[in-house]
Amino acid sequence: MLITEITTRLIRVGAEAWFHPRPIPSGHVSYWDFPLTTLHTDEGVEGYTMDYGPLGQGRASAYAVQDVYYHDLVGKDPLNHEAIWQSFRQKQRHLYNFREAIWGNLDVALWDIKGKVADISIAKLLGQYREKVPTYATCPPQTITTLEEVEQEVTQKVKQGFRGIKLQLSGGSALDIPRLRKARELVGPDFPLMLDSSAVLTFDDALVIGYELDELRYEWFEEPFPDAHIGQLKKLSDTIRTPVLAAETVGLFELSNYMTNGAIDLIRGDVHHKSGVTGIMKALGMCEMMGYGLEIHTAGAPLLDVANLHVGCATRLSRFLESHHPMFRFGLKNDPLEIREDGCQYCPTGPGLGVELDWDWLDNHTVEIIRGCTY
Repeated sequence: MLITEITTRLIRVGAEAWFHPRPIPSGHVSYWDFPLTTLHTDEGVEGYTMDYGPLGQGRASAYAVQDVYYHDLVGKDPLNHEAIWQSFRQKQRHLYNFREAIWGNLDVALWDIKGKVADISIAKLLGQYREKVPTYATCPPQTITTLEEVEQEVTQKVKQGFRGIKLQLSGGSALDIPRLRKARELVGPDFPLMLDSSAVLTFDDALVIGYELDELRYEWFEEPFPDAHIGQLKKLSDTIRTPVLAAETVGLFELSNYMTNGAIDLIRGDVHHKSGVTGIMKALGMCEMMGYGLEIHTAGAPLLDVANLHVGCATRLSRFLESHHPMFRFGLKNDPLEIREDGCQYCPTGPGLGVELDWDWLDNHTVEIIRGCTY
C-alpha cells in the first residue's frame, strides 16, 4: 500500500459562537478555518486528520501540509508509521519556523489508515485499556467574567453530567479567588474542580492563588506561567499542595526535562502538541516509567479529539478527558465526543478513528480545496 495523494480542505466556522452572547471583539477574526486533510492510497483506503485554526492560522497550516510534507508522504507505505514519524522528526531539526504539531496531525491520519486496514479501532491497535474515560468541561474565559456567570456556567455543566469542571481564569488573585470560591460553594467539597491560568501570572500572584487552591481542594493548578519558565514552575510545585500541571506547549523531545528536574506534578499532552498518536504514546511511556500522570488536553479540532479519545482509552495514566466549547465538535455523525449519562466519552469501536464524517455539512462549509504539492 502506498500513499498516492494528499488533499486538504479548509472548513470555515463562524467565530460568533465562541464569543456568544457578546459580539466578536475588535481585532479578532470573524471566522475560523480548520484544515481537514485526507491521505489517499492506491488501495482506496483513506486516512483523515485535522488541524486547529482559531487564531487565523488555518489557511497557513493547510498550505504547510502540502508544501512541507507532501514529498515525505506520497509514495510511502502508510502502515510504516514509525519510519515516517522518524523522518518527520529528522526534518523538524531544520524547520525553524514550524513546531511538530503539523506532522503530529498527519500521524493521526496514518493511524486512521492502519486501523481501517486492520479493521479495528486505533485504541485496539494501541492495546485498549478501557472503553470510556470520565470527562470534565472547560468553561471558556469569556463566559465566566462575573460571579453570576460562574454560577450560570458551573450549574449548567453539573446539570449536563460532566465529571469535573475546569475554570479558565487569568485575571489575577484579586479577581479570580472569589470566582474559585464561588465554584467550590456551588458544587460541594468533593466535586473535581481545576484552574487553568493560561500562563499569565507572576510568581507572587500564583503563590497566593495556589494557597487558596490548597484550601479549596482543587484537582490541579494548570499553567500558571509559560511552560518555558521551568524554575518558577518548580518553585511553585515545591511550595503548594495542589498539583501543578504544565508542559502543554512543550514538544515531546523537551518533556523529559520537566520530569527529571521535578519541575511539575502532572504532565499535559495530546496528539496535536506531542507529535501525533505515535508521539503521545511515547510520552505516556516516558511518564509511566518515571511515575507521572499525563492529563490529555483537548486539541480543539474534532478529529484530533477523537484521536485523543482513542489514546485516553489505551492508557491508565489519564484521569480525565477535556471537553471544551461545543463549537469544536462539528462535522461528525453520531458524535463520540458528546458525553453519555455517566459523564464519560466512549471510544468508537469502528475501524481507525471509527467516526462517520458528515460530508454534507463539511461540503457546505468548505471554502477551499488544496490538492498536491503547491509549488
